[in-house]
Amino acid sequence: MTSNQSHDPAALRAAILDLLAQKPEGKSISPTEAARSIAGPDEQQWSRLMKPLRAVAIEMAKAGELQILRKNKPANPSDFRGVYRLALPPNDANGSGAS
Repeated sequence: MTSNQSHDPAALRAAILDLLAQKPEGKSISPTEAARSIAGPDEQQWSRLMKPLRAVAIEMAKAGELQILRKNKPANPSDFRGVYRLALPPNDANGSGAS
């Protein structure tokens, strides 16, 4: 994996959506799950993806594609800090939106 491939916003977006699609409705993922799905278990590798992944998650949340959760409650994508999780929006019933 090259650095450019791993930081590709499309690859990060796909990893997030793929993991969320595998979860039961209403369940969330940790952003580290998405980073590890791309970079593997080596913390030095996946930790490099955390900032780009956060930026992609913020864009996706602003576009209504997902929710950013803090303490299991929706957070403002423009103004949140600390540990967060990612979930599909509650009104996206069974992935019936655009693919």
